[in-house]
Amino acid sequence: MRPGLERVHALLAALGRPQDRFRAILVGGTNGKGSTAATLASVLRAAGERTGLFTSPHLTRFSERFVVDGQELPAGQVLAALGRVRPLAETYEASFFEVVTALGCLLFAEAEVQTAVMEVGLGGRLDATNALDPVLSLLTNVGLDHTAILGDTVQAIAAEKAGILRAGRPALTGASPDLWPVLDGAGAELWAAAREWHWEAESLGWEGHAVEIQTPAGDLSFRTPLLGRHGAGNAALAAAAALRLGLPAGAVREGAAGTRWPGRLERLPWRGGQVLLDGAHNPDGAQAVAAALADLGTGPLPLIFGAAEDKDLEGVAAALRPLASRVILTRAALSPRAAEPHTLARLFPGLPLTLTRTPEEALGALPPGAQALACGSLYLVGELRPLLLGEVGEARERWQ
Repeated sequence: MRPGLERVHALLAALGRPQDRFRAILVGGTNGKGSTAATLASVLRAAGERTGLFTSPHLTRFSERFVVDGQELPAGQVLAALGRVRPLAETYEASFFEVVTALGCLLFAEAEVQTAVMEVGLGGRLDATNALDPVLSLLTNVGLDHTAILGDTVQAIAAEKAGILRAGRPALTGASPDLWPVLDGAGAELWAAAREWHWEAESLGWEGHAVEIQTPAGDLSFRTPLLGRHGAGNAALAAAAALRLGLPAGAVREGAAGTRWPGRLERLPWRGGQVLLDGAHNPDGAQAVAAALADLGTGPLPLIFGAAEDKDLEGVAAALRPLASRVILTRAALSPRAAEPHTLARLFPGLPLTLTRTPEEALGALPPGAQALACGSLYLVGELRPLLLGEVGEARERWQ
């Protein structure tokens, strides 16, 4: 990982500037980027636009990162395009994420998408996606994550993330009021939640939320299947952005209702019970999961937990401990960054612990009929999900 835009600019130029062949929307923030991007892409699709959706990391398959009109691009097509990108990437010594970003731009241009919704990778100012020229930028929220790279205060991190905003162009955020001065400093035409636009949501239990928004572009009521108040807020941000783009209310309702975002408060059956998957990997994300389960009336349940060793493990565990009746510790087998299970035991004092070596062993430690939660890492979720679905996952080492 080497922050900077010089290499990705050179790589895109060598590919013929594919990013100029569609309009781009950048979605940044600490948490909720993926569900916000997925909702907005679904709305654009419902409005009749040919739409690309670029997200990261993938859960199970590399090609999940490249979606056109709701369909993951075929692996063969992705690999063929990657074969064309690779020699240039080696010439410019591009990083993994720079290669993936350029690949997404090439795939979307050749698929003739009209609009691509691009999830920012890390930060904003120096992220590879910021080589694009967005017509609209979204910032979901700002929390403490990747502090060694982005800064150790939310103000410093907000300044980095504000790099995706463009002076004189529209932008929206759900960030807290104390960060508005930092974001306003970018000079964008910023609509902030609770300032220019407002939202409220009513829980529909496991069916999602009924959401209402009031914006300068109009008011709207719609439904989203996203769980948790944070999910409703992400859907609200995407809907407000859609109205600002001038998309019709009917498309917003249809697209929001049809949003699918796997691995985030996703329930899957397992041996007569079910496992609730979530990729929460920082304190804010873990707190959002805890609040969502409290709203849903879920009591303490077995917790399958694994995490990257470079995360705020104490903060994540503190939010999850009250949810757990027992803890099954494991690690994502394909992630070199994953913490060893025995090093995580100290995070859950007083709770019954089971240590396992792989996600498959962790599932095997659940009693039949159990209702369980699995979280702490998107890589862990990405390895658990195909096991729950009876699919075959990728067998590649994963860093990003």
